[in-house]
Amino acid sequence: MTATGDSRPFIPVRIAVLTVSDTRSLENDRSGETLVGRLVEAGHQLAERAIVPDDIEAIRAVVRRWIADPKVDAVITTGGTGFTGRDVTPEAIEPLFEKRMDGFSAVFHRLSYEKIGTSTIQSRATGGVAGATYIFVLPGSPGACRDAWDGILKAQLDYRHMPCNFVEIMPRLDEHLRRGGAA
Repeated sequence: MTATGDSRPFIPVRIAVLTVSDTRSLENDRSGETLVGRLVEAGHQLAERAIVPDDIEAIRAVVRRWIADPKVDAVITTGGTGFTGRDVTPEAIEPLFEKRMDGFSAVFHRLSYEKIGTSTIQSRATGGVAGATYIFVLPGSPGACRDAWDGILKAQLDYRHMPCNFVEIMPRLDEHLRRGGAA
């Protein structure tokens, strides 16, 4: 199993939260608020928060800006992962990935299955890395955001989490960029 070791210091991660919705505002965005509350409670820093409509270019513009911002270590989006015509978040973000995080989706669906059974297949949650920034694409429900944070992200974004975590490899995420793109 895994554990959080007290021998390492806590290192706060700077996280941006993007809600993708045609109908939400900051006043009624329960999913975004769930993520913000949990990341702040864990000791991380909210780098920025935004809401954009279900539009590929609008989503991509915000995420690209955050990828380029050295003050953003991770991006978490909520909304737009289903199958309806307006659900375009994976289409907007996955082309930006330099590396896919297939394990994130697999573990998310495992956790989700325990709560909602086969309905988890209606989500296209995904994760990846772009420009040395972690990106996690979550469904738009507060429950899904809680499941992803509590079951995956809280531990992986904590430097004290053993045997390994995302924070300890952050300084090396851009090695390929520093070598001029060589593999």
